[in-house]
Amino acid sequence: MLSYQWSAVVLISPQGERSIHSHDSDLSAVVIHPLCVDCRCEQTLFNAPGEALALTDAARLFLSSEKENRALQAPGFDEHLQAALNCYSFAIKVYIEMNQPVMAASLCLELGNALKEMNRPGEAIVHYQRAAELQTQTPIEALLSMGEMATCKILTRDYDGALSVFTEMQLICQEKGLQLPGSITPVGAFLDIVAKCEISRVLLLMLLEPPPQKLLPEHAQTLERYAWESFDPHSQLTFLPENVFLLLQSVVMACQEKDTESLKSLQTELWPFLTAEQNHLLHLVVQERITPSGQGI
Repeated sequence: MLSYQWSAVVLISPQGERSIHSHDSDLSAVVIHPLCVDCRCEQTLFNAPGEALALTDAARLFLSSEKENRALQAPGFDEHLQAALNCYSFAIKVYIEMNQPVMAASLCLELGNALKEMNRPGEAIVHYQRAAELQTQTPIEALLSMGEMATCKILTRDYDGALSVFTEMQLICQEKGLQLPGSITPVGAFLDIVAKCEISRVLLLMLLEPPPQKLLPEHAQTLERYAWESFDPHSQLTFLPENVFLLLQSVVMACQEKDTESLKSLQTELWPFLTAEQNHLLHLVVQERITPSGQGI
């Protein structure tokens, strides 16, 4: 089975014509040249869907080749990845010009997921963010894209940035989510997202420990809910099951009291109720208490 190696770029002429050019003549004849012809023909015929499809096919081929090179640990300059990025970018632009934001967002997500799988979370953030911006008419999908963006920020240790994203997600859920009459608590999928954001935000606040003078009002309001004297199981602002809320409240108090042993015990109790990402954050919180001054992080 032959494994072709190639590099290519997407060029745009002064007249706005897009074309794919390969530096590998053998592969150009087999794969790239037909795609180049397809792209040019579809654009000449003003067939935007066909043009977008040809660009997407080319992007996926380049991306597949990049993954093969990485699997083989072959040296390179990421030329296939750059070609894929160019093809995806032009395909997204075509879909936006067609007033098809859902299709454009799907390609943004596809590219973000690919970069994340290739251990490039920092580069994936911008694509998840663009997907969320294109999904304004579908709030749940936009929130899921923002969740991926927050995950990438955690992977790159941008904990403050992740906290901002989770806070924005929670506000969107409360503004756009369906609510029961007489209640401000969202229901359905929105409630699940709010609960996840609430836990992640509390853990990030415990990890970052911002000083009172730098604590934003929305973050201060969140921490106030976890003060012992403020607990009300019937409160409309309680997004979590009572047992999870009490355990998380105990974590906040243990962090404030610098009680490392209690924190370790609470970590064991909370573990089954948290996602892998949240357990990672809780682990960082514990490590930060064991070796403070940022050494745990």
